[in-house]
Amino acid sequence: MDVNAYLTTLWAWVLTSGLRIIFVLVLAGVALKVARIFSSRLVKLFSERHEDVEFQKRAETLGSVVRHMLTVIILITSTMIILKELGIEIGPILAAAGVVGLAVGFGAQSLVQDVISGFFILLEDQIRVGDVVQIAGQGGLVEKVNLRMTILRDVAGNVHYVRNGKIDLVTNMTKEFSRYVFDIGVAYREDVDEVISVIREVDEDMRRDPEYSADILEPMEILGLDKFADSAVVIRARTKTRPIQQWRVGREFNRRLKKRFDERGIEIPFPHVTMYMGQDKEGRAAPLNVSLKKGETS
Repeated sequence: MDVNAYLTTLWAWVLTSGLRIIFVLVLAGVALKVARIFSSRLVKLFSERHEDVEFQKRAETLGSVVRHMLTVIILITSTMIILKELGIEIGPILAAAGVVGLAVGFGAQSLVQDVISGFFILLEDQIRVGDVVQIAGQGGLVEKVNLRMTILRDVAGNVHYVRNGKIDLVTNMTKEFSRYVFDIGVAYREDVDEVISVIREVDEDMRRDPEYSADILEPMEILGLDKFADSAVVIRARTKTRPIQQWRVGREFNRRLKKRFDERGIEIPFPHVTMYMGQDKEGRAAPLNVSLKKGETS
């Protein structure tokens, strides 16, 4: 082939496939720019609705994941189109990529499951750093959340690394607000209405206390006489607090209630046994003889 024929062929290729390749490259660049803008707008949209710093970090993580996914899709698609315009058969490449992808999928399916689960955990805002949660049989304070795993520290200081793919149930005890439930047992002889009145008094005192007033969101809700136990009647109540403050408020309330019960002479019973010896037909009970021998205790 002479030079003129070669140049003519080259010019024809430039005017056809070459222009298409240039168009694909320009289009891919525009698509990448749009993907970055879209992910940034997505992060901004979620961040404007929440002032929480950790939520904003999660929104940025989700935006980064979306941006990378779109980037990979755009680059793979444009590369395949360019290879086709260059005259390279992409069928064998796709087949090889499919085999490799299948092998990687089998080998890393747990990793893929973790990432997908982590993505939806972040998207649905199920867990935040600083929450107290129970997941996968473990409970504690959330120290870190990412696409791969959630890291908890329990009350004993133990750190638990939980794969997101293993999380099928999330119990969040500090979502927006918290509650503390009281089961208050008093003796059967006590006036239930008086006990409820004392409970309300202690709650009012705590809500007036500057140290606790900011943490208690509502007056205590008295649910009423809940059950008749073996040695006590149980009154159930609950209080609403700021997130993660329910245990602090609950412990202080129990301390104050115990002191107030002592002042009023209200008995908090402990398990005891009443022995009945029976009566004869004349209404006389048999005597109960108790004796201690030296060296024995009873």
